[in-house]
Amino acid sequence: MKNLKYISLFIIGLLMVSCGDEFLEKSPEDSINTANYWQTKEDAINAVNGAYQPLQWPKLYNMRMWTSDIMAGNSIVGAGGGDDGRETQDMSNFVTATDNPGVLDLWRGPAPGILRANLVLQNVPGMSIDEDLKDRVLGEAHFLRGLYYFILVRYFGDVPLILEPQEPGDDLRPKRTDKSIVYEQIISDLEDAKDLLPKKSTYASNDLGRATTGAATGLLAKVYLTLGNWDKVVELTEEVESLGYGLNPQYSQNFDVNNKNSIESLFEVQYASNSGEDFWSNENQASWLSTFTGPRGSDMVAGGWGWNQPTAEFMSSYEDGDERKAVTVLYDGCPQFDGMDYDTGYSTTGFNLRKFLVTKAVAETYDNSPMNFPVLRFADVLLMKAEALNNLNRTSEAYVPINRVRNRAGLDDVSGLSKEEFKEAVLQERRVELAFEGQRWFDLIRVDGGQWGLDFLHSIGKTNATAKHLLFPIPQKEIDNNPNLSQNTGY
Repeated sequence: MKNLKYISLFIIGLLMVSCGDEFLEKSPEDSINTANYWQTKEDAINAVNGAYQPLQWPKLYNMRMWTSDIMAGNSIVGAGGGDDGRETQDMSNFVTATDNPGVLDLWRGPAPGILRANLVLQNVPGMSIDEDLKDRVLGEAHFLRGLYYFILVRYFGDVPLILEPQEPGDDLRPKRTDKSIVYEQIISDLEDAKDLLPKKSTYASNDLGRATTGAATGLLAKVYLTLGNWDKVVELTEEVESLGYGLNPQYSQNFDVNNKNSIESLFEVQYASNSGEDFWSNENQASWLSTFTGPRGSDMVAGGWGWNQPTAEFMSSYEDGDERKAVTVLYDGCPQFDGMDYDTGYSTTGFNLRKFLVTKAVAETYDNSPMNFPVLRFADVLLMKAEALNNLNRTSEAYVPINRVRNRAGLDDVSGLSKEEFKEAVLQERRVELAFEGQRWFDLIRVDGGQWGLDFLHSIGKTNATAKHLLFPIPQKEIDNNPNLSQNTGY
């Protein structure tokens, strides 16, 4: 969506307090008057636009989601050293305390989006607007609520499940809901979204970036991948294939600021430059990634604060000839960036992230990167299908999707592998294909009940990681506010 100020009109609509000619006859100041809202199609669109916006915030995809790759061992914080990013350092060293600000961000990050989706789902069904638009808006709200809860349940396990807007008099201290029930609701929401949403091809250019039936289908496949329902993964990934998605010819095209919402994109968080908002505010529309991850002291990009420095171990995981390496990372002897050579002295590891950098011709100042963030790509769908087929003992069929991804990267086919060897191959393929897109941590904690991830973390020296770290602690501040919340085991 070109105009990404999702929430402003919605908030104005909700916060307008009506009054008569006598300005002293005020409505109660602790209530919101929505009597004149939920009338027009613009109201419905503005309301669902508001449900997208928390995805853009630093509590989710503008920071916390991508820093999970640091926790997963692909990179270190880097940055300015010392206490810079201390909360992320603690998370990645598995010494996370219940007062960790990053954990609090992730707990609170989805809440505004869930509330806004709930408001849409409560009010839009009764509106007298075009039925196709109504279906789309409701589908978007179901998709977003499902996505927000999917983020929460994977990080925290049991979480309060709130499906209606809360009002005075409601139970404002809900208990945590068993994660199995939360997953049932996520599946229900995504099934509804899948049925209600249009295909991507039907959207006008100014609506590209909205949720689609393909996005809902692909995310539902990811949910079933997490739950280990391999038959459903195959079924749903084949549905996505039938919808016309494909791989971009070049891997780099996924991270080209001029190629947003491409044929490979099922869903991405939308960013834009020149929003006129403070870079640090929730109203900011620009991406933080180029600014935060650009090489520190290099002047290669506007900003350049040196976060998310890839490790030598991660770099060694690339096969010779893998074309993704030069797109993903800056390293000694790599292709120039914007006509400039890379100096390994810019990083404490000798490597910097390249994937989301934008040139100064695109963003002259640190607060203007319009680079979108990928939530789900078709390459991920293919690798999900390959993993599921292998787990169904259909390894001979699984070579087709994995090799499509490998061939695009300039690599030869894999073949002749045992089931266990293929499992390792597809997880490695996911690591390099989806590097720094916030996917690796979720792979580590789902395979073999998380033991596969713990074994990997121990192998790279993260020996503090134990079974309790497969979930984050419930923030103590939240437990203090709501004594009905229980703490995760071990914290």
